[in-house]
Amino acid sequence: MELHVPDTHTSSSSSSCSYEPFEPSLVYFRFLEKQIPRALPAFLWHPTTILTTTMISAAIFLELTVPGVLVRNKRGFGDLEDDEDDFFGSKKANSKVEETAPGVATGMILSLRESLQNCKDNLATYKTELEAAKSEIQRWHSAFQNESFIPMGTTPEPKLVINYLQSLKSSEESLREQLEKAKKKEAAFIVTFAKREQEIAELKSSVRELRVQLKPPSMQARRLLLDPAIHEEFTRLKNLVEEKDKKVKELQDNIAAVQFTPQSKMGKMLMAKCRTLQEENEEIGNQAAEGKMHDLAMKLALQKSQNAELRNQFEGLYRQMEGLTNDVERSNEMVLIMQEKLEEKDQEIQKLKQELQQRSSIEEKADSPSDKIKTELT
Repeated sequence: MELHVPDTHTSSSSSSCSYEPFEPSLVYFRFLEKQIPRALPAFLWHPTTILTTTMISAAIFLELTVPGVLVRNKRGFGDLEDDEDDFFGSKKANSKVEETAPGVATGMILSLRESLQNCKDNLATYKTELEAAKSEIQRWHSAFQNESFIPMGTTPEPKLVINYLQSLKSSEESLREQLEKAKKKEAAFIVTFAKREQEIAELKSSVRELRVQLKPPSMQARRLLLDPAIHEEFTRLKNLVEEKDKKVKELQDNIAAVQFTPQSKMGKMLMAKCRTLQEENEEIGNQAAEGKMHDLAMKLALQKSQNAELRNQFEGLYRQMEGLTNDVERSNEMVLIMQEKLEEKDQEIQKLKQELQQRSSIEEKADSPSDKIKTELT
């Protein structure tokens, strides 16, 4: 779309105006570069926000540029001041404004307003979605904050929650495996119980048949008992019945033990017996503990007495050793004194020896002339 700007040099009274083509895209984008700052938040660089800003800027640009295009006669600042001073609007009434291409500008403004309204609606929906997401995040945050696996004073981090969920999943799988194993064991126990019950039913039916066979009329029984073979067979069957009864009782006891409950008769008996045994064990344990404590106390007293005796003996030995050390010190002092005296005596002996040697030498010297005289006389 090309807009035609009127020539400012043409007169306002002339009906025909010369127009020259004008491309507003370059000017418009330079205007946007000057008006929109570079450092905007990430939300303002959303395509919807950019489109809204573009449309608003285009509307402002048109509002700034259209009066120069549409109005043939421009008014200066003096005219504007006159308009402000003219309260009755005489000058405004005389000014004639002629509009060119009203449909194009009006359509553009309407489309821009519609797109602006759509952008506002989208922005409102985005804000509501953002608030809903924030509330959902806060709800999850508060839900995880109150859990026991989150340490006190820490925030629920996604990694910690994922690890906890994975551990729960693994524990759930292990519990499922244990449940499957328990179900299999239960099925096996049910099969064994059914077999036992079937055996018990068969044994009961055989016992009934034997009882019916063992209850003939009295006369016939007497006649039959007179026969030794029949008597022997009767005794054998009687023993067999007794064995079967014992077996049936054992099986019934096994079933009662398997179906043990604290409310059953067998369970009450077993619980009472367990209580008595527990009391007896406690009494025996107390007696054993008392006996052990008495023995240990006796041993401890004996050990203490022995320790006291050893301590006394050690103290006596220590005192004796102190006396001996004192005696040794005295003897050492005496030895030193005696050594000094011995040295003095040795020195005196040496002096005496020297004196004797001197005297002997003098005597020898004195004796030598007398010997000469004697020899001469002889």
